[in-house]
Amino acid sequence: MNEPIDVSLHPVIAVTAAYNEDRFIGSVVIKALQYVDRVIVVDDGSQDATAAVAEAAGAEVILHDHNRGKAEAVNTGLTRARELNAAIVVLLDADGQHDPAQIPSLITPIQTGNADIVVGSRFLGLRSRIPRWRIFGQHALTLATNVASGVPLTDSQSGYRALSREALNRLRFRRNGGFSIESEMQFLVHQHGLTISEVPVTMTYAEPSKRNPFGHGLQVLNAIITLVSQHRPLFFFGVSGMIMLLIGIILGLIVIDRYNTYETLAVGYALISILLDLIGIQTLFTGVILHSIRAFLADGDPRA
Repeated sequence: MNEPIDVSLHPVIAVTAAYNEDRFIGSVVIKALQYVDRVIVVDDGSQDATAAVAEAAGAEVILHDHNRGKAEAVNTGLTRARELNAAIVVLLDADGQHDPAQIPSLITPIQTGNADIVVGSRFLGLRSRIPRWRIFGQHALTLATNVASGVPLTDSQSGYRALSREALNRLRFRRNGGFSIESEMQFLVHQHGLTISEVPVTMTYAEPSKRNPFGHGLQVLNAIITLVSQHRPLFFFGVSGMIMLLIGIILGLIVIDRYNTYETLAVGYALISILLDLIGIQTLFTGVILHSIRAFLADGDPRA
């Protein structure tokens, strides 16, 4: 168990990345300030009045000169939170989906020392009016992220999260991470040995999604594949290598059986079997080598 956190000594800070959210950002800031000491809004190159509205509502606003994507915006907000020596950081969306009134339940496991990261899950009992296509996509991406990262959650794509100071100091997201930082966080939890828990939350879907849901799902899935190859190379290359090696062995057994039965060599199957066996063995060794290199580099990294 982690040490309990005294939030009277250091601030609780909410960080939100905003892009063209002037209709919602004001109310998000005003509501969040009832439960946190400071709200940091990172205006990621908005072309509307997002920055002005957020500042008028009481937020500290950090401007990006152009749209850099969610990962970079969150990185900017977390960097500022470190400068302010935050005890706890709450990540919430700028479009009003997340209810700031649930911040106390989100940060409680961190305050009591029971978690480094807390995820607000839409699938732990409280009912949200979530479109069916979103539910299917969220469960599919959650399953993929859980298997790939080795860290199980019920809602891997929820952006409503709280971070302890330890997590804040550990987490750095890839610049090209886009909207996959939620999945990346699970890999970083595994890498740094952080503790993670979930609490039930509700979310509001008053507005249609700004992004094509199918395209967004493919982007996240592609990011998950990239993340598992980078963070768990032995798992990524080992599993794929074992599959190819197994298929090659099965084809080899078919070649032997046909030769014993018909006394003719199935040349095509034999060549494919040899090729798959060679690729499978090479892939397995690649995974072992990359795993060893990653472990060596991690030993030399004081943050790992």
